Amino acid sequence: MLTKEDKGSIIGDFEVHDGDTGSPEVQIALLTRRINDLTEHLRSHPKDHSSRRGLLKMVGTRSALLKYVRAGDLKRYQTIITRLGLRK
Repeated sequence: MLTKEDKGSIIGDFEVHDGDTGSPEVQIALLTRRINDLTEHLRSHPKDHSSRRGLLKMVGTRSALLKYVRAGDLKRYQTIITRLGLRK
């Protein structure tokens, strides 16, 4: 689970301008952090199917945001996946 401080630091690292919380970069970064945390949870609780469903929904949302950015600006897309360490 993301604490307020963690979320603030992620937003600060990926914001495009001051006070930015809704840009695709910020949304993708926050989703990536939540996906990583939930993946660790599912490694120790493999039968937690409700959480697995939520994980799959988050992965789909992140994928859609990445496709949106890739369609608009390829350099911006490559910067995001490099900074987050995503394999694409």
